[in-house]
Amino acid sequence: MQDIARQAGVSAITVSRALGGGTVKAETRQRIVAAAETMGYQLNHAARNLRQQRTSTIAVVIEMQPSAARPISDPYPMSLLGGIIEELSKADFSAMLLTAEKFMRLPPSVDAVILLGQGFRNDAVALIDRCNHPLVVWGSSRSDEGRHVVVGSDNVGGGRLAALRLLELGRRRAIFLGDQGHAEPADRLDGFAEAFAAGGGCVIDAIASDFTFIGGHQAMRTAIEAYGRDFDAVFAACDAIAMGAVRALIERGRRVSEEVSVIGFDDAASAQLFSPPLTTIHQDWHEGGRQLARKAMAMVQGEAAETTLLPVRLVVRAT
Repeated sequence: MQDIARQAGVSAITVSRALGGGTVKAETRQRIVAAAETMGYQLNHAARNLRQQRTSTIAVVIEMQPSAARPISDPYPMSLLGGIIEELSKADFSAMLLTAEKFMRLPPSVDAVILLGQGFRNDAVALIDRCNHPLVVWGSSRSDEGRHVVVGSDNVGGGRLAALRLLELGRRRAIFLGDQGHAEPADRLDGFAEAFAAGGGCVIDAIASDFTFIGGHQAMRTAIEAYGRDFDAVFAACDAIAMGAVRALIERGRRVSEEVSVIGFDDAASAQLFSPPLTTIHQDWHEGGRQLARKAMAMVQGEAAETTLLPVRLVVRAT
């Protein structure tokens, strides 16, 4: 810093502020940076982080256990990760990607944690809480009582949109597919059931399902065995479940859209490519990822961060 200070005609403390992100006039900062580059100096980020007792790294913990039926390359969580990394990279932060199990077994040195998925009855949140890092959660603030900063879609509102669409089509007896032990599906069912009942409809059953095509297929077969043709609508907690349900209905001779309407949730790219193209509720995962990153970085800086609910919209296709 002394060498650069002499070259730039400033004090060593001004060099420190300019290269460390402190308050310095733009013209002075440019002169200092140019002098450092001319002299072949580069900022040692590791040393700076050690001095500031920070790592400039955010742990992104994925609650789900990747599998062949639900790979990590799926739109969830990849779209969220895209938004997170885009925002972190702008601020020279790094992301460390781990599963919840790996995070707890070998806790890394990080400044904050972004948790993607709350787990069954919020067990993943309770687990990560033990590490006492600043924490931002993707999901629902249901039953959280303001204990955590949460970013999520308007799941209750999305359920209402699905109900209103089905009522508009004249549907009155619906089945919900999804695991209510997870907060987001529970919110979606709450919004759906309230609006559907207000319009004269009835949710005749809610059947648990994994967040997969296979899970939806199996759950729909269970519903068909129990109720035969005594339902005319299906609302699924995610697109993968909905597509599995459509396949099961077609296999059993039900005419999708003519006899029974199906609505999913997510608007993943596969929903549009599926045959028939899936009617669904769109949520903006990429913007969600950006919001998660911004709030995590704010908490690292000691700034306030608040829970955010992102809007959703109905996408009408063929089901």
